[in-house]
Amino acid sequence: MSQMRLNPLNGRWVTIVPDRAERPSDFAKRDRSNELEVDRPCPFCPGNEEETPPALETRGTDGAWSMRVIPNRYPAFDGDEAFAVHNLGPVHVKADASGIHEVFVYSPEHSDGLHDLDDEHAAEFMMVLKRRLLEHAALPFVRYTQVIVNHGREAGASVAHPHGQILGLPFVPGEVLDEERAFARFAGGSLLETTIEAELAADQRIVIANDDVVVMCPFASGVPYEMLILPREQHGHLQDASDESLAAVGVAIRDAIGHLQATLGDVAYNLGIHTAPHQHTGDYHWHVHIWPQVTTQAGFERGTGVMINIVAPEVAAATLRSASANV
Repeated sequence: MSQMRLNPLNGRWVTIVPDRAERPSDFAKRDRSNELEVDRPCPFCPGNEEETPPALETRGTDGAWSMRVIPNRYPAFDGDEAFAVHNLGPVHVKADASGIHEVFVYSPEHSDGLHDLDDEHAAEFMMVLKRRLLEHAALPFVRYTQVIVNHGREAGASVAHPHGQILGLPFVPGEVLDEERAFARFAGGSLLETTIEAELAADQRIVIANDDVVVMCPFASGVPYEMLILPREQHGHLQDASDESLAAVGVAIRDAIGHLQATLGDVAYNLGIHTAPHQHTGDYHWHVHIWPQVTTQAGFERGTGVMINIVAPEVAAATLRSASANV
């Protein structure tokens, strides 16, 4: 079983998953001409459904699926045990990594990505996530659900076929707790609503803006071309958002990735959705992060936690906007 261990220096959990070292990988470099050919079929392509566990959810018409959610064959979190901490001595603390680990295959096309979704498909992408989060929220052993998309080997993808991951965790990650504290500290009203108003007024870091969603390069971007996607209809939990708002965010994700690829080519990136922990209330508002993998964290960044960004967000936003005609 996977195991969580507490880092006593920063109070954050680390998950030890030795079984994942046995995962097969069919992903080579993002340069398609150098992509490795392997004998085994892609487990996520249509016709190879027997290569995966039975689907938890399938979307599609006329007998053809457009999206599937399946259990991860190599889960980082698994089991329905209640969260229990075990002290092994004065500094060693561990807990079983119970929870849920799902794979979200959001396209049947092996070479497509988020930027290839049409409006209907982009909206359905978000509706599937809403249903999964509602199911996770009803489980007593899941305290937080993290949705991620890793695109490209450099971003951590181990399978070339486009997919995301939905992880139901038995604890609330430190990054989300830090964001919750930031919302609670903000005395000027809603932190993200105020951010939207300030960024629209400055008009320097906006990539996309409409009545439903704003996409910007954050003022304190940690990596080049980082983007933050903020729904104008604000809720703590993604699953509480209206279908119309979710559809708009899905299209904004599609377009933001399209701008990124039109600017930098088929660059690797990580996408993460931050939503409030399932049992938490307060001023938190759910949102989406996009972190392109165009630079490498070196010793300074890892040693201090201070990121060095070599592209000013104002320049990044202007460049991304200029590429919009190519999306």
